[in-house]
Amino acid sequence: MPHIVLDNSLNFFDFSVLFSPIFQKSPLIRIQNMYIESKGTSALCSVVVIDDSHHEFFIQLLSGKDRTTIRLLPVTDPLKTDSVKKSLALLCLQIQKHYPKMNVVKSNLWDYLEKDIIK
Repeated sequence: MPHIVLDNSLNFFDFSVLFSPIFQKSPLIRIQNMYIESKGTSALCSVVVIDDSHHEFFIQLLSGKDRTTIRLLPVTDPLKTDSVKKSLALLCLQIQKHYPKMNVVKSNLWDYLEKDIIK
């Protein structure tokens, strides 16, 4: 399962104020809305990807004591195309733009992460 792990806990309520929709034109990747679980330990982002086919799914954000994980929500489980994997990296990039001290410590998407955001 594609995933990215950051080395700090993310406050989703604070990030939701900073979050802005992500739109890439070709192939189309749109991350539109963010939904936070009532306890604030997880969040979902709705995603639409149109490459060779049409995918609608959720990216799940999980925050623990000392890490944040970005992964596909298993229930929606889209085909893992390059564009679907790139959507996870784009969300990671937005988090790191707002929280530059958060570093990627573990991932199976290294090829999709921009080299300047990996510490």
